[in-house]
Amino acid sequence: MRILIVEDDKKIASFIKRGLKEEGYSVDNAFDGEEGHFMATTNDYDLILLDLMIPKMDGLSLCKKLRQARLETPILMLTAKDDVKDKVEGFDSGADDYLTKPFAFEELLARTRSHLRKKSDQSPTRYQVGDLSLDFLTHKVERAGKEIFLTMKEFALLEYLMRNAGKIVTRTMISEHVWDIHFDVSTNVIDVYINYLRHKIDTDPKKKLIQTVRGRGYILQA
Repeated sequence: MRILIVEDDKKIASFIKRGLKEEGYSVDNAFDGEEGHFMATTNDYDLILLDLMIPKMDGLSLCKKLRQARLETPILMLTAKDDVKDKVEGFDSGADDYLTKPFAFEELLARTRSHLRKKSDQSPTRYQVGDLSLDFLTHKVERAGKEIFLTMKEFALLEYLMRNAGKIVTRTMISEHVWDIHFDVSTNVIDVYINYLRHKIDTDPKKKLIQTVRGRGYILQA
């Protein structure tokens, strides 16, 4: 899952990003409304965390503009304004939720999971390719009935491959959805993690699921 944080306070943005990445999410930052609009409309995000008091374009204006562009990504507003009037304005602008600063990170995380869960109701939460299964909600992975334990990044990579089973995914596509926008695609980190997965899920040489498509990327298929 990929999340965009639009927050001009770099200390707060860094804190939220670090916490979400520790939970296995891919996270990007925008530090003003114009940058947030550009990133939200040019990238595919599963959730947007939007501060109201941001420069160049305030959060309410940005939210309205994104909704006018028919962007349906859930938007969770973060603000120090706690008046009922302010909350009503936030919801009327198109926000899905409203969290008042200061907030406990555990509550932000719970609300994040809630919105992602609602979105996942429209798509499978359990993926199956051959005898390999992955449950997004429980983070459980099994191959031929045997549980496989993955790190957060390995799980995120496998989830992306399984969501796109049967399709070729390039290194650029993987970097955008599993890492963040600043990821250096010239490194071999993706290949390293692909090998980590192969060592854990492709131990049977006769039933390899992850295949390399030379010059293009990878494909996962039974």
